[in-house]
Amino acid sequence: MLIREEFNSLVENMKEYSILNYQVLESMADWVRVVDINGTIIYVNKAMKKALGDDLVGKKCYQSIGKDEPCGFCISKKSIRTKETVQKEEKIDGRYFSVKSSPVIDSNGNVIAAVEVLRDVTRERKLELELIERNKKMVKDLRFAKRLQHRILPKKGIYNRLKIDHLYKPSEMLSGDMFDIYQIDEDHIGLYICDVVGNGITASMMTMFVRQTMRAIKDDVLSPSVALTELHKRFSTLGLEVDKYFTIFYAVFNTKDNHFKYANAGHNCIPIKYNSNETQLLITKGFPISLIFNEIYYEENDIVLNKYDKVLFYTDGITEVKNVEGEEFGVDRIVNIIKENDGDILNNIVEKVERFRWGEQEDDFAMVLMEVLE
Repeated sequence: MLIREEFNSLVENMKEYSILNYQVLESMADWVRVVDINGTIIYVNKAMKKALGDDLVGKKCYQSIGKDEPCGFCISKKSIRTKETVQKEEKIDGRYFSVKSSPVIDSNGNVIAAVEVLRDVTRERKLELELIERNKKMVKDLRFAKRLQHRILPKKGIYNRLKIDHLYKPSEMLSGDMFDIYQIDEDHIGLYICDVVGNGITASMMTMFVRQTMRAIKDDVLSPSVALTELHKRFSTLGLEVDKYFTIFYAVFNTKDNHFKYANAGHNCIPIKYNSNETQLLITKGFPISLIFNEIYYEENDIVLNKYDKVLFYTDGITEVKNVEGEEFGVDRIVNIIKENDGDILNNIVEKVERFRWGEQEDDFAMVLMEVLE
């Protein structure tokens, strides 16, 4: 009887100050209850009664949700104490609820109760948990793909009469930069560096296409320019969007006469040939491998390399790095590093780039250094 009188008095006060509209609460789909300053339930709306029973009034707030003792963090107590709205999430009978507790204040400014609204967010939480599980699987798959992408990179070391070193660093877990070195036949070695637009999964999948196709082409085509034309033809059959494209610089080295033939499909990071006396940019023109053109032909250059000549291949993750003033690292700085250093060129370049760069690494980068041994 006392509880009912308290409730009636509370409702009258709430009506007087337009804080609570009884009819509105009764029609709400969310669960609503009012808890007094001692944690006793003095009102439960129709939706909550239907779900948990008609005997909730008079119980302690924690008892109504199947607990034997008070919550470790009671938002009603905090709401009553601080006069603030407090929110938390509660699990009730296997379902997730967002619980929001707001103070009920009388005409004298005293907190006399707390009104709690419990909204069922089970669907949202299950979707979140499902998404978390899917993300875990995706991360696991990405890590596997990253290991695979690293493991298919060519080995450092001696390839007939060439010494190969390289350095590779993706900005994300997967990279759009790729390079490869392979023996074509007894007298020829093929080498390319490729940069796919973008990075991440899509770009990494395109690098796999490039690798597979170039290794398929190499046995039938010795000319770099013809090989790039054939690569473009095969790329055109994929039916991708026009915004998908890549650049590639491809060279074939003749181990008998040291002829180095090369062609360029839009790769704006021009390889640098150098020795102790000079540096030379291996400039040649050509459009990227894309769907803009139905058919593309590439020009081909041929130079003779001497013993101890080196050629540095790289991607724009090196040259397009910007400093705090927005200035790009550029190819001239690479040339200067080459002229000033006789040691580990690749790591020297990376060290200079890291010092130069402002902010985080935003693009993949790769470098390959070949040296003629005889």
